[in-house]
Amino acid sequence: MISTPLAVIVGVGDGLSASLARALSGAGYSLVLAARNAEKIKGLAAETGAKTAAMDATDPAAVRELFDGLAATPRVVIYNPSARVRGPIADLDPEEVRRAIEVTAFGAFLTGQAAARKMLENTGEVRGTILFTGASAGVKGFANSAPFAMGKFAQRGLTQAMARELHPQGIHVVWVNIDGGIRNPKRPERVDPEGKPDSMLCPDAIARAYLGLIEQDRSAWSDELILRPWVESF
Repeated sequence: MISTPLAVIVGVGDGLSASLARALSGAGYSLVLAARNAEKIKGLAAETGAKTAAMDATDPAAVRELFDGLAATPRVVIYNPSARVRGPIADLDPEEVRRAIEVTAFGAFLTGQAAARKMLENTGEVRGTILFTGASAGVKGFANSAPFAMGKFAQRGLTQAMARELHPQGIHVVWVNIDGGIRNPKRPERVDPEGKPDSMLCPDAIARAYLGLIEQDRSAWSDELILRPWVESF
């Protein structure tokens, strides 16, 4: 009897992470969805048959408890949280910056570490896939957005280091650069200056790209993928 593979998504809301949950459920995965406020994702959990967990992704004990309590060893783990603090560098509040970096970078480390420890228990040629939701801020820093750039640069470096260490051990690690705005219920498609459609990323399309990464043959693994809407001028 072949057991249903388990996927864990950390940082679940009603945007991209909801599309990821639906895509993975549709692909035959059982799900554990973790969010700071688990009450807000009850509807999504019911729709996808997922279990939920209330968790602060920057709390080492909470992350450890989540992974230690899983009913099975995960085959897919996705880290989705990030935090932004905007403003001129001279005016930023240091504690707000610290918190933003903790969410984007330190939380990614905690989840990546816990996922790797569990996946190393799996057998087979491919032990699992760990994906981090990145952004163009991890490639280029933007004015008035230093904390986000620091967090995403760190997250990208973490992914590169993990990929070099874990790919030879059968764990696929990928950083996905979401280079553009994502449509969601609170952020509808904006009108392109030239009236072009699809000027923002469709979350369901992004989710399909994640599934493609998960299904990659190990002879041709990616460790980074850039996704951007077709109207981007780079």
